[in-house]
Amino acid sequence: MKRFPYRFRLQRLGAGLALLAGLALAGPAGAADTPPIAVAANLQDAMTELVEAFEADTGLSVKPTFGSSGNFARQIRQGAPFELFFSADEAYVDDLADDGFTRDAGALYGVGRIVLILPKGSPLAADGSLDDLAAALKDGRLKRFAIASPAHAPYGRAAEEALGHKGLWDRLQSKLVLGENVSQAAQFAVSANAQGGIVAYSLALSPNVAARSDHALIPANWHAPLNQRMVLLNGAGETAERFHAYVQTPPARAIFRKYGYLLPDETD
Repeated sequence: MKRFPYRFRLQRLGAGLALLAGLALAGPAGAADTPPIAVAANLQDAMTELVEAFEADTGLSVKPTFGSSGNFARQIRQGAPFELFFSADEAYVDDLADDGFTRDAGALYGVGRIVLILPKGSPLAADGSLDDLAAALKDGRLKRFAIASPAHAPYGRAAEEALGHKGLWDRLQSKLVLGENVSQAAQFAVSANAQGGIVAYSLALSPNVAARSDHALIPANWHAPLNQRMVLLNGAGETAERFHAYVQTPPARAIFRKYGYLLPDETD
């Protein structure tokens, strides 16, 4: 076995002890400095800009994970270590608050909209009334149509309600491609997997999606309001608290407005 000089072994031991001491002082990875936050998938581009602006203004940061609100609510109940939850449906926040998982009842940060979205070259027309979608079901132009899963994605439920209002939900069942969340549904809708879909307006405004698609707003009264609420969870630290406050400042509100959200004290 190769043996190292005694002085070299002492140097390595000292370096190892210093590293352990540094880790001990830092605490659990990211627990204080970059808190994990759960973010509804419709916020993906808006939240990326918000985090960048927050870091530029404060020198602090948070670590967003994107997914469906229903899945996040379940994970929080199971002990997931998120410090802040941005839900696409305030009912999930209400239920978590009622059951003692949150600091308080949270705050409304925006109201979402849904759109019919079509990939460039789709045989369908970008028609918010969904008249051409109905015609495409009759004449065979529609083969696949993407929405988020209504089982746990609020934007999927809104899509189901809008299609039901138009009398198309039952007729579309064999054509549906379901995304795990609305961001995945948007990817399906503007790819070769589908001729179109119904997704969040905010995602249709994303530069990456907008370059590959056309869209039209669906009437807001065709579905229940998409009231989006955020809440600090039990155990949230100072950085999460500061980000929660930052989201309610004018620079953050401007970002939400840019991505098509109605703000709590505004109307269309």
